[in-house]
Amino acid sequence: MSPASPPAPIPSWRAALRRWFDAGAPAVAGTDDQRVDWLRAAPFLAMHLACLGVFWVGVSATALAVAAALYAVRMFAITGFYHRYFAHRTFRASRPVQFAFAVLGAASAQRGPLWWAAHHRHHHLHADTEQDPHTPRKGFWRSHMLWFLTPAAFATDPRRIPDLLRYPELRWLDRFDIAVPALLAMLLYALGAALERWAPGLGTDGPQLLVWGFFVSTVVLFHATVTINSLAHRYGRRRFPTRDDSRNNLWLALLTFGEGWHNNHHFFPGSARQGFRWWEIDLTWYGLRVLAWLGLVRDLKPVPAWVLAKAQR
Repeated sequence: MSPASPPAPIPSWRAALRRWFDAGAPAVAGTDDQRVDWLRAAPFLAMHLACLGVFWVGVSATALAVAAALYAVRMFAITGFYHRYFAHRTFRASRPVQFAFAVLGAASAQRGPLWWAAHHRHHHLHADTEQDPHTPRKGFWRSHMLWFLTPAAFATDPRRIPDLLRYPELRWLDRFDIAVPALLAMLLYALGAALERWAPGLGTDGPQLLVWGFFVSTVVLFHATVTINSLAHRYGRRRFPTRDDSRNNLWLALLTFGEGWHNNHHFFPGSARQGFRWWEIDLTWYGLRVLAWLGLVRDLKPVPAWVLAKAQR
């Protein structure tokens, strides 16, 4: 009896298409992990092209307000929860609150919370070395976005996040990371259509809210977030002598709700606060303080006195 023949390999284009919808689908063996997979990255590129729709749908104060509000809410979810909570565990939250902000973070189209936390923990272990996938030492565009589009970056390393893997709802968000952004896009279109019918004075409609509220807001949010990779390791001041190139930058801190105090953060990532001095504006920290006051989060880890004593300026 002849041995069974091995299953035929899945064509790379079919595998890439499957991974658009299921991030847990197996990767194609033998591919170069460090080269951009343009087919797999097609939805990311399409989001940028969709922003050109502003020339067809026009603009209104309503559309701009929705875009700005979604930028702010999702930026807080990324900085406060994807980063300071999931990646660094700098405060505590109940499981429902954890899930609610994980959904808001997932709506940013920056992959799932497990993926985000695993990659960020890897970054802190290997910041600005050859093993850091988004160090600016490899070039601006590689640091800013191209690393994000490689097969090596698509995977979630479970070894980095054993504390988070026990939540099936987080694993689902991570595997089907397109689900929440797609739902948000549909809801925005439906909201715009409803406002066009029942509140025409607001001057908006479904296509306009979809383009401004989802595509423009999401693309701006993404590029603002990743400036911490590409710019905050190049421009600014160094208060602490860390082994990486991290800098403190006021303008990036304003853009990213406090993440621009990056040298502070790399010196002591265990604090829920990244603006260590009172004059260092950290909107995420203020938001977390409000959530703590409301009883939604607790045990915000402060900046220890010994850290401030180490500051050089």
